[in-house]
Amino acid sequence: MDRENHEHRSNRSKRLRRGIYVLPSLFTTANIFCGFYAIINSMKGDFDLAALAIGFAILFDGLDGRIARLTHSTSAFGLEFDSLADVITFGIAPAVLAYMWGIRPVAPVEGSHIAKNLQQIGWVVAFAYLICGAARLARFNIQSLTPVHPAGLPQKKHFVGMPIPAAAGFIAAVVHFVWGAFKFNTLTEWQLSATWIVILAILAFLMVSTLRYPSFKDLDLRNRKPFVSVIGIGLLIAAIYYYSEYVLLILATIYAFSGLFTKVINWIRPHPHLPEPSTHPETH
Repeated sequence: MDRENHEHRSNRSKRLRRGIYVLPSLFTTANIFCGFYAIINSMKGDFDLAALAIGFAILFDGLDGRIARLTHSTSAFGLEFDSLADVITFGIAPAVLAYMWGIRPVAPVEGSHIAKNLQQIGWVVAFAYLICGAARLARFNIQSLTPVHPAGLPQKKHFVGMPIPAAAGFIAAVVHFVWGAFKFNTLTEWQLSATWIVILAILAFLMVSTLRYPSFKDLDLRNRKPFVSVIGIGLLIAAIYYYSEYVLLILATIYAFSGLFTKVINWIRPHPHLPEPSTHPETH
């Protein structure tokens, strides 16, 4: 009887363990679905829906990693699965959205060589965004195998280069803001489209740069004053619900350019000079 109970508990524990390992992958699958949904809606011309899908994908992407760490179910499969999902959702989907929303609708205009070939230039820059995003993910996977980044930064506190979900979130936030605030479904002026192409190029550069970005992976919500976190999160959710166009764009902009801002501040801020080592022998 004791042996049967032991085998029953053992089988139940194995099924529970399999369920724990499957749970993060379910969120990763939801991430992939959002990316696919965003691509389909970008091709249909429903750009705001595509932007919202990318926004939900960022939420799922954050949850799968946190759940895997909380349940101690991280694995090499989960890391590779998550990276492949990010290439689709935060690489291909935003690149397609950016091109279909802000570049393709602009008709070729007479004028300079740049104005005549704006769509071709935009196509190249959107592809460059995708390549830089894939390279950023590859570098992150390599850095995840080492306790310290090549630049000497703590693995848990900082990312080297802007994370690809942040770049995708900025693109989605801009599209959502323009639709919500101005009711523009697409960009039609070539000057605005040229500005959009420059923004995409900047995002691509930031992803492959060595600028530091906070990771928030060591953010501990289990503090001694949980009501403070609950109130803060509640206010943020309410602000996003009622003023999503403005709040999401502000948050995305602050994070996207926080690395560059920190770099400039470090350049401007004077560094303390260490005292020169003494060349005279000490007398005891």
